[in-house]
Amino acid sequence: MPSPSEAYARSRAERLHPHLTEFRGLHPFPLDDFQVEACREVEAGQGVLVAAPTGSGKTVVGEFAVHMALATGRKCFYTTPIKALSNQKFHDFGDRYGTENVGLLTGDSSINGDAPIVVMTTEVLRNMLYAGSRTLEGLGYVVMDEVHYLADRFRGAVWEEVIIGLPESVSIVSLSATVSNAEEFGEWLTEVRGDTVTIVEERRPVPLHQHVLVGRKMFGLFEDGLAAPDGGPVVNRQLERFAREDWQMGRVQKGRPKKGGHRPRTRHRTPSRLEIVEKLDSEGLLPGICFIFSRAGCAAAVNQLLDARVMLTTPEERVEIENYVDEACSHLPDEDLHVLGFHEFREALGRGIAAHHAGMLPTFKECVEHLFSLGLVQVVFATETLALGINMPARSVVIEKLSKWNGESHVDVTAGEYTQLTGRAGRRGIDVEGHAVVLWQAGFDPRQVAGLASRRTYPLNSSFRPSYNMAVNLVAQVGRSTARSLLEQSFAQFQADRAVVGLARQIHKADDALEGYAESMTCHLGDFREYADLRRQITDIEKEGSRARKAMHRDGVAASLLALKRGDIIDVPRGKWAGSAVVLDPGHHADREGPRPFVLTEGRHARRLAAVDFTDPVVPLGQMRIPKGFNPRSPQSRRDLASTLRSRAPLRQQHVRETSSGGPTDEDPRITELRRMIRAHPCHQCPDREAHARWAERFDKLERETQQRRQTIEQRTNTVAREFDRVCEVLGELGYLEGDTVTPSGVRLQRLYGELDLLVSECLNRGVWDDLTPPELAAVASGLTYTSRIADDAPPPQFATQRTRDVAAEMGLIHQELSALERRHRLRFLRDPDFGFAEGVGRWADGAPLHEVLDTTDLAAGDFVRSVKQLIDVLAQIAVAAGPDSPLRTTARRSLDCLRRGVISYS
Repeated sequence: MPSPSEAYARSRAERLHPHLTEFRGLHPFPLDDFQVEACREVEAGQGVLVAAPTGSGKTVVGEFAVHMALATGRKCFYTTPIKALSNQKFHDFGDRYGTENVGLLTGDSSINGDAPIVVMTTEVLRNMLYAGSRTLEGLGYVVMDEVHYLADRFRGAVWEEVIIGLPESVSIVSLSATVSNAEEFGEWLTEVRGDTVTIVEERRPVPLHQHVLVGRKMFGLFEDGLAAPDGGPVVNRQLERFAREDWQMGRVQKGRPKKGGHRPRTRHRTPSRLEIVEKLDSEGLLPGICFIFSRAGCAAAVNQLLDARVMLTTPEERVEIENYVDEACSHLPDEDLHVLGFHEFREALGRGIAAHHAGMLPTFKECVEHLFSLGLVQVVFATETLALGINMPARSVVIEKLSKWNGESHVDVTAGEYTQLTGRAGRRGIDVEGHAVVLWQAGFDPRQVAGLASRRTYPLNSSFRPSYNMAVNLVAQVGRSTARSLLEQSFAQFQADRAVVGLARQIHKADDALEGYAESMTCHLGDFREYADLRRQITDIEKEGSRARKAMHRDGVAASLLALKRGDIIDVPRGKWAGSAVVLDPGHHADREGPRPFVLTEGRHARRLAAVDFTDPVVPLGQMRIPKGFNPRSPQSRRDLASTLRSRAPLRQQHVRETSSGGPTDEDPRITELRRMIRAHPCHQCPDREAHARWAERFDKLERETQQRRQTIEQRTNTVAREFDRVCEVLGELGYLEGDTVTPSGVRLQRLYGELDLLVSECLNRGVWDDLTPPELAAVASGLTYTSRIADDAPPPQFATQRTRDVAAEMGLIHQELSALERRHRLRFLRDPDFGFAEGVGRWADGAPLHEVLDTTDLAAGDFVRSVKQLIDVLAQIAVAAGPDSPLRTTARRSLDCLRRGVISYS
């Protein structure tokens, strides 16, 4: 029975917040304090930023905004960064509020778009704002789920465009992972949107325990009940001892001769994937997610458990799983099931085992997500994409390694990524605690893991840049001057201005230090700064000469690479691919940084090389014929050609290279004169000369650093607006803008979204695609959306027809023109088009079966589906932008029809 004061407080809260009272009654569980606080602010009409850990329930605040919209007769848009999350929220809201009240708008789906609740990807809302869509009428609330995506360097700008562009009457509810600068982000929201309340929740509703799995034994990462002097946890001393033992064993082995490729032994070993699952099962820690930063690794893990005949389900559960999978996949063509690996997928799911990664067919991923959420799948081997947004909590999370391949190099997992991954452990309302498990590896450092596990936050930094499409849309809406002012309100500029304050403080300190340095280098014989300047000039001239020689060398190597022809045998003098190689494709236009020949090495590796792989200009050692049908993806083709290469290639010899001059280099006359002036300077005779010189060097170094800071301040002031000016200059030069007027070409550009928006527009303007067939258009348009997963190793693109080859080459030339124009205006937006998907997608559009296309592209089914969907998006834009009377519109629409078949139409 509540006390009179508690009863009064409850009654008063119900009077002040009736909608929240009604909303709370819809939930079988009490709301947390931070949820209640945020919901009260939403009901009071405030914008809200909620930063809280994964799994803490912050989406409840977004759901309250939906409730408020329905209760007050307004609309609510719920935006998400990924389509899978949009689909999930669409179904959740449909179950709660009725399907007639909920719509879905993504690149793939358009369902009930005029409903009072519409779930959409953030890009869709951005496009609505630019188009002035009537769907925006009556909009009261926008929920921006996973708003920390604005740090994404590819898509982050969209979030800022939406936040800046929404009408003032719309309340924004922003939901973010825990970031260390949430208050800064909240201050910016207040500046651009009006009063915004920032609510930060640090506590996880389900406590998370950290473990390390060493062989078959599980150890806590931290000592129970102990705290360090700073109040933080103490690393498990036993794990630190294990690390020392492994390190000592590694030192002993360094001095021993290595035996045929064996990995160094350690006293403590990494558990196998079978041991991981057995340990989690025995400890009652399933269901679990095991993060493996490799698609191949995820698939291999599933196969390893199948080979070991692991069974994690009961007979009844297995029947339920298999019935669901059969129903969910019944729409897939029978002839494609074998190609897609359906039977192996079904067998693994029936045993409670699954993989989850971007290379899987969307239907398969949805099966995994649904069955995991029901508790029928016990272990999922996943890449990090599963950590983003989709609601798939587990009792435990395993991280196999603390490093991952980011597409360019192996990098360590950051504290933010570690928090995001382990945040999936612990199901609210089901588990009393969650468990994060890291596997022991050679070189394992418990303190490193402790640092990741104890840091709960990471900074949110803007990635905003004004694109070409953004510029024409803003100028069309509000004019160039107002558009410039709007962009100065971006979070990017807000952060840059904040940084200026810190730089100014550093400059003030440096000025004080410079006074002290100047006093310390004072010489009684003369002006020591003048003397030090003479010495510095010599150093500068010597560096200048060294740079010039290196530049001449680079130019020589680049020129020699440009002269290479298909079939040339060359010598790669160093690096991983050292030895003889044959040129498969000269790669003259492969990269804006210079030629990148695609070669086959004598070790059977097909790779692209660059100037850095050569110590001297390349001289062909001979020529050999490349078979007409040579396929660099085929191991047998590579093996046969490498065998021929080894028999034809001349023996590699070490040559003693002489310098081009044949003798010592003459001294630069400027240096000779400077040395004479130094000897004649009065300070040269000072007994404390070198002490003064050290102070002069410090003075010079600090002065240069301070000048750089002054330049940085100057550059950071109005940086976004200045970049917008440069974008407008490019658009003006190309005829898209005339002052504040958007030309007909600019109107066309308004409808084109993507990294290569300007290239698409120029191709349309120049009629590059006018005479293509639908399959040919699909093939060349794929270069606008496709990106090879490992660009350095991508073989030369193949084309089904000479016409597509010619058009792709023309697109490459236009891209080079635009890139040169960008460089003149100090911009770099346009990536290189990538035609690595052209042959495969052209065949698909021409009716080829799935197995043939997958063999041609060497893509996983999920990658193929995603790549085609991205292409469909840009072809739809081309169809709209081409104009109602253009034959290209008809071709683009026919191309879309050709692509939307089989697994594409069913995904």
